[in-house]
Amino acid sequence: MNAREQKAAAKAFAEKWKGRGNEKSETHSFWLELLHDVYGVEKPTEFVFFEEKVTLMQGDELRKKYKGYIDAMIPETKVMIEQKSLGIDLSKPGEQSDGTALKPYQQALRYAQELPYSERPRWIIACNFAEFRVYDMENPHGAPAIVLLKDLPKEYPRLQFLVNVQSEIVMKEQALSVKAGTIAGELYDALAKQYDDPENEATKESLNKLCVRLVFCLYAEDADIFGRRDMFHDYLKTFRDKNIRRALIDLFEVLATPVEKRDKYMDADLAAFPYVNGGLFEDAKIEIPPFNEEIIELLLHRASEGFDWSGISPVIFGAIFESTLNDETRRKGGMHYTSIENIHKIIDPLFLDDLKTELETIKQGKQINVKMQRLREFQEKLASLVFLDPAAGSGNFLTETYLSLRRLENEALREQLKESDELALGELLVHVSIKQFYGIEINDFAVTVAKTALWIAEAQMLQETEEIANMNLAFLPLKNYANIVKGNALALDWGEVVPREKVNYIMGNPPFVGYSLQSKAQKEDMLRVYADENGKPYKKAGKIDYVAGWYFKAAHFICGTKIRTAFVSTNSITQGEQVSDVWKPLYERFGVHIDFAHRTFRWNSESSDKAAVHVVIVGFSTTENGTEKRLYSGGQAQPAKNISPYLVDAPTVFVESRKKPLCNVLPIHRGNQPTDGGNLILSEEERNELLQHEPNAEKYIRRYMMGHEFINNVPRYCLWLVGCPPNELKAMPHVKKRVQAVRQMRLESTFKPTRDMAETPTLFREQLNPKRFIAIPKVSSEKRRYIPMGYLDDSVIAGDMLFMIADANVYDFGVLTSNVHMAWTRTLCGRLEMRYRYSKDVVYNNFPWPTPTDEQRKAIEQTAHGILDARAKFPDASLADLYDETLMPPELRKAHQANDRAVMAAYNFPVKISEAECVAKLMEMYQALRES
Repeated sequence: MNAREQKAAAKAFAEKWKGRGNEKSETHSFWLELLHDVYGVEKPTEFVFFEEKVTLMQGDELRKKYKGYIDAMIPETKVMIEQKSLGIDLSKPGEQSDGTALKPYQQALRYAQELPYSERPRWIIACNFAEFRVYDMENPHGAPAIVLLKDLPKEYPRLQFLVNVQSEIVMKEQALSVKAGTIAGELYDALAKQYDDPENEATKESLNKLCVRLVFCLYAEDADIFGRRDMFHDYLKTFRDKNIRRALIDLFEVLATPVEKRDKYMDADLAAFPYVNGGLFEDAKIEIPPFNEEIIELLLHRASEGFDWSGISPVIFGAIFESTLNDETRRKGGMHYTSIENIHKIIDPLFLDDLKTELETIKQGKQINVKMQRLREFQEKLASLVFLDPAAGSGNFLTETYLSLRRLENEALREQLKESDELALGELLVHVSIKQFYGIEINDFAVTVAKTALWIAEAQMLQETEEIANMNLAFLPLKNYANIVKGNALALDWGEVVPREKVNYIMGNPPFVGYSLQSKAQKEDMLRVYADENGKPYKKAGKIDYVAGWYFKAAHFICGTKIRTAFVSTNSITQGEQVSDVWKPLYERFGVHIDFAHRTFRWNSESSDKAAVHVVIVGFSTTENGTEKRLYSGGQAQPAKNISPYLVDAPTVFVESRKKPLCNVLPIHRGNQPTDGGNLILSEEERNELLQHEPNAEKYIRRYMMGHEFINNVPRYCLWLVGCPPNELKAMPHVKKRVQAVRQMRLESTFKPTRDMAETPTLFREQLNPKRFIAIPKVSSEKRRYIPMGYLDDSVIAGDMLFMIADANVYDFGVLTSNVHMAWTRTLCGRLEMRYRYSKDVVYNNFPWPTPTDEQRKAIEQTAHGILDARAKFPDASLADLYDETLMPPELRKAHQANDRAVMAAYNFPVKISEAECVAKLMEMYQALRES
């Protein structure tokens, strides 16, 4: 089904189901027809399953069991569907069989959390026949993507995830590539043992080159590049073990020598090998060790006879090969590669979607001559595009881009052959070339792997073209385009690698190194790159993540051009204090604007150890390009008026750190930092033991809470010796011993302020102990809709992982615990992994508070009391229990929902405002307050 047919099918489906939909009688037919008619699922009854039973548990040990039924599940694409009848408001809660009131999404989420981890959904859809609300479990508290049935003819691609099952071909390629990486790693290890000094740098370079050559030969014999299958294997098999080394030296020399320059008397089996060129075999001086029986067994049997290299993915294998043979990644363990799916999250919106649309439009043409001309022009356009990856690694972005362009070119050739048998012959048939692809990579071995991956990709695509055109096309000798260079991208002038007037697109996955983990050389890179017009580093250049260096270099390179850029980055540069430090110079100096972005998602490296980080993708340029701005959340694209550096559809505003609140509200303080080496802090066991020896110490022992203890109600204590007379301390030798240990620890510090504190060893660094205060944990799980916060008194000492707002009233509590403040927090706070890292200087001090009427203020006070009253009904439950999305008591959820409505009313926000819209309005308020 092509795009036009699918659009027509979506229109017919929308018209058929307009104004109808009963949950009980029509759910099955609705989803079966949607999957079959619109998304082309041939056997939908084997794809989607209805009324799957799940057991829900409530309460403690003697928990009640409730049977629930999942309306629909699509296991292959990990989709769960909660279906409601037409007219049901998907934003409002409904009563469940156990008496709880849940929104459809919350109902499905509760089902999902009872399933085994392997069966839990990636997507939850709440649907009422007229509206699809799509929730991405990578961002469970984010606003849902909403698709209306009436808009399905133009928005059907947004539900494509329903059926986007990874094809068997891609899965096979991945499996083959991982196996190939394993074989390469075993071969590498076996060869390394044969060298006299395997740790010598020159030896490592020889070993790396040798492995690349062997892999190319193994691929070339299986892919018929050498002219006959098993040619490499059969050649080596004729030699005895001790002669294998000499045989390889001779072969490599032959592969690097044009046929006309070879010894005309050489053996026929050697002379049969073609000239390869490409620089791959030119260095005849590499050190090759003797081969033992283990290596020969590996090479001839496991790697050659036992494995077919022709089916590997050059994109995946290149990365696996590099990580397998790279010292650093080998130490980390596992094979690492970026999934092809994730690569397309960058290249599709950057350029590939537009090219696919253009080709599809050309194919619909009716006039043959015009159509043929446009197809040839399309090929020429593909061949004119130039790409730069300044963090090329093993070349996976460049390789997948090359493959994607060649697939489009092959599709254009197929279309031409439908209309005419007269196509240009030979090289003129194929216009796209690997010479269009440039890269910068600091690791010399990765450079070699990247070139090899591109050569393999070129060979594979040429075979596809041969099948389409039914002709033989010459692949060898390799074209020696040295377009991937070794170098530090933050030190090189990119214009020396490729003139910027030639470049169309820059893309890549620069290294993720937080500022606190950067090496001395990396810090120097950042100070050199993040500098103003006079070469002076920006104030916070040493406090931003390493990846930002690529953003600055790219912005400088593309300034005033039509070049478009997109990078994968750690999400830290779009959250918290770094946003202003990273982005403000780019906007003010280079005129950068964001064209598209993927909000935070897990970037799975697809490594065997499943390493993953949370990332964003940001596509940007400096001149208008006429493309619609798109903001992706959970893979769903939404059009945006403006994408701010916080990756929300909002004005471009930089929320910078400030020491005092923007509004006239109470100040917030960080809790007390002990700086005591643990000597003033007591576990419950240590407290009891101390009191057995010194009962007089009880009046100096207080409950001590960091964020963890506050949220989980974990008993922990501290010695709070403020005002303790020396004679009483002297009478408590066990306490005195701890104080002496504090003094010693502080004296031994390399930090002068800590050494100065040795003069007051009985005291914490701060001595804040207000009578009553709101406590806000500095770090909290992102899985909670609300950050747990609450009131504490002076019987508790707040540690430095709690924030304190002294003398705060219940109105303050109501606003801070609302969904409005949570939306602001989720956008602006830093993250520890993905957990919220609340900030007083960025989040609290910049928060635009409402200006309520007396009636609105009173309403917030009442609903805030309602939250506290609901909590009080469960005195034995911790905040962690109460704010677990599955376990949250219905009365507490209702109290929060009532408070949310009251706070939104004070802002004059509509009840159904999305989180993104809420943040946009808050940004506007912030901007107005700051300028007033």
